Amino acid sequence: MHKLGRKLFYLFLVVLTISLNLDGLVKSASASTDSFYHMDARAAYAIDADTGQVLYQKNANKTYPIASLTKILTLAVIEQDIRDHKLSWNQKIKITPAVAKVANDWHFSNVQLNTGESYTVRQLAESMMIVSADGSTEALALADAGSTAAFNKKMQAMARKAGVTDAKIYNMIGLPNKDLGKNKLKGVDGDAENKLSAKDLALISQYMIKHYPETLKITKKKFANFKITEGQEYQMVNINALLPQNGYAPKDWEIDGLKTGNTDAAGKCIVTTGTYMGHRVILVGLHTKGDWNNQSKMQKEFYEKLAASYQPAELQNIQQLSKRVQRTRIVHAKKHRTVSLALAKKSTWIWVPRNTTWKQTHPTVVIKRSKQSLTGRLEAPVKKGQRVGYLNLQLSGLPEMQVPIKVTQTIASRGFWK
Repeated sequence: MHKLGRKLFYLFLVVLTISLNLDGLVKSASASTDSFYHMDARAAYAIDADTGQVLYQKNANKTYPIASLTKILTLAVIEQDIRDHKLSWNQKIKITPAVAKVANDWHFSNVQLNTGESYTVRQLAESMMIVSADGSTEALALADAGSTAAFNKKMQAMARKAGVTDAKIYNMIGLPNKDLGKNKLKGVDGDAENKLSAKDLALISQYMIKHYPETLKITKKKFANFKITEGQEYQMVNINALLPQNGYAPKDWEIDGLKTGNTDAAGKCIVTTGTYMGHRVILVGLHTKGDWNNQSKMQKEFYEKLAASYQPAELQNIQQLSKRVQRTRIVHAKKHRTVSLALAKKSTWIWVPRNTTWKQTHPTVVIKRSKQSLTGRLEAPVKKGQRVGYLNLQLSGLPEMQVPIKVTQTIASRGFWK
């Protein structure tokens, strides 16, 4: 083939590959709108906490103010510092006048904290998560790091551990910066609020539950007493209406967390989590429409409709799927035109429509970019056990599911081709 002809041929292949990829993106985007449930919220995201399977998404990657959902991240920092013996659950924290001012302001969510009184880390953490006490949150963060700015850095580091790289953090509470008074950030706009996406919050919640499961011992409590002073106690009532035996507890689910939030900019926000058939789901809703009851009703409906329409099923091996995804073409290989594939993990649990077989998920093989030829085929060489891409499963009413795959044999390259 002449050089010019070869160049034109390669250009054609590149254009064709880009066209196919764009076509796939369009199909994926349109499929995501065909969801089994539509949440009336600015943004929403739901995942299986163990596998990361996405069960619902709406504006999931856009960042918005998150109000007191911030406290999930705050607690993660506190729990890590307890693990590192920088704090202890029974350690007492003395309340400063600045913290007491926030704690006793009726505009905010709170339990009463008195200047000069001391409260344990456990007391403050429980009040932070059960009734969203802002003063308690501030007291914990300042005792832990010394300043709002220093604690913010810890929160950002924790967010990065969870896979969030662009967290906009201004304080430990989720209030506008100006509301922290003496402890606000200097040189930052007074209306600045923490901003994360619904996906970010799901990842942070997933990380917290995995690494600090003791969190759920706090968030599942329906009632707890807070000792304000000697002889004065306040009974805290958990504001999560989806907990068992509460008015919006979803049927067949065991909800045990996680947090609500509300500011003028953020609107009503919520992260809930619970288990069904031993499988944990995390559901995030940002700026939900209507009142608190409507928010709880939507969350309840989501969980119940998910369980009614879908079930977790175990995919144990690739042989359960269509034969056409059990092997794939390989180019530039010595003596081979195809290679056999296997699941990269021994098995994986996937939420699938009820009464659906694995073959009805219409699986397709997608080769990762680093192993693609110009035509999108798998390119030699490959080593046995090497991950080369994923299977794309079509699940009616759910986002597509990607299952990592590997090759089952080593195949050498036949060298430079002309």
